[in-house]
Amino acid sequence: MADVIDDKIKNYRTAPFDARFPNTNQTRNCFQNYLDFHRCNKALSSKGQDASPCEWYQRVYQSLCPMSWVEKWNGQIEDGSFAGKI
Repeated sequence: MADVIDDKIKNYRTAPFDARFPNTNQTRNCFQNYLDFHRCNKALSSKGQDASPCEWYQRVYQSLCPMSWVEKWNGQIEDGSFAGKI
């Protein structure tokens, strides 16, 4: 299983189609993958497991999201004022 994930991450080029977000506007897709990355990281880290499968979500949100949004969200997480549930 880990080999399959590693292959997908290694061969990653851009965000694949996600049926949950069929429209051209990918704002929600960006935000959802950002949340999924942090939730995945939190869940696996709390169990003491390797968080490398979470890299997939990180690559997707970095591909879709403007960096200014990501920097803003990261700042909000550090300040404790982030609106999303992680």
